[in-house]
Amino acid sequence: MSYTPSSLRFDENTGRKKALVAMSGGVDSAVSALMAKQNGFDCLGCTMKLCPDVTVPDGSRVCCTADDAFDAKSVAARLGIPHVVFDLREQFSKEVIEPFKEAYRRGMTPNPCVDCNRFIKFGALAEKADALGREIIVTGHYARVEKTPKGFVLKKAADPEKDQSYVLCFLTQKLLSRLYLPLGELKKSRVRQIAAENGFINAEKPESQDICFVPDGDYAALVGESAPGDFVDTAGRRIGSHKGVTHYTVGQRRGLGLPADKRLYVLSVDPVSNTVKVGAENELYSASMTVSGLNWIAGEPPANEFRCGVMTRYRRREAASRVKITEGKALVFFDEPQKAIAPGQTAVFYDGDEVLGGGTISAQSAGE
Repeated sequence: MSYTPSSLRFDENTGRKKALVAMSGGVDSAVSALMAKQNGFDCLGCTMKLCPDVTVPDGSRVCCTADDAFDAKSVAARLGIPHVVFDLREQFSKEVIEPFKEAYRRGMTPNPCVDCNRFIKFGALAEKADALGREIIVTGHYARVEKTPKGFVLKKAADPEKDQSYVLCFLTQKLLSRLYLPLGELKKSRVRQIAAENGFINAEKPESQDICFVPDGDYAALVGESAPGDFVDTAGRRIGSHKGVTHYTVGQRRGLGLPADKRLYVLSVDPVSNTVKVGAENELYSASMTVSGLNWIAGEPPANEFRCGVMTRYRRREAASRVKITEGKALVFFDEPQKAIAPGQTAVFYDGDEVLGGGTISAQSAGE
């Protein structure tokens, strides 16, 4: 199984390891709580209330609803562990929703799930664990943590279809040292089987698919309307009018409303000039990119220049690349040009199964 830290805080009366278990109401966190208890942890389950009240469209599955909290409490009761709810809506708005909106206004394509994991599901949760005297944090993420002579290592999950190491790229040695991820070696089918065997109410619960605070997918309505402007081609010539830069993202094809004899895609968004550049699919490819705001799992990059795989979007195949570190940024040069490199997205660096670190794409090209 995933590595269980050896230097844990023990309850003076029982000698059991004290852990705070994040329970979202889904099947993954439910089974994680079960496995933590079975592995000898003194567990306290917690559900984080993150989203403002939203109307969920029929057929949508988002997280952090009242039903999710009920399901989490039901599982905790079945396991015989206490359960609490933390109201983190204000912090979630400040750390996730507002940066998401600001990024779109700047013509970028943010990944709010990465920010949520960084600042809320591990940042704020760690603060709660500290306040409650619980050194270990347990979550239902599909990833692995291992201890090596050089420190803690974050690795991909054994099941490539469920791997969530991408969204954990901003974790630190301090957080990894107290993290227990029971699902890192399991397939989702086995997790559901375990849940059913234990009579959990959420054993067959579908997974959330949408951004929790935009369940209808209308980002522009959340961000706020922006002024109409011009579509331009790669030569800068005006070829039509757009309805506001917040409606567009790099790689977008649908909803442009431009007459053309070939498919057009959004190549870039410039809120300063209020233009959206479009072009053919082959013009979407970039030979390099610049990544800023870097975090290295080991505390520093492996070298000033090195080779690795780079994932430019969640679930996208890693691109073999040469990486050069300069002035706190990573200049990434792809072996083969990559499609739809979007500023604002998270880039994650891999050495095989190991996560080296990650950062935010700041430019669609890089110069030596």
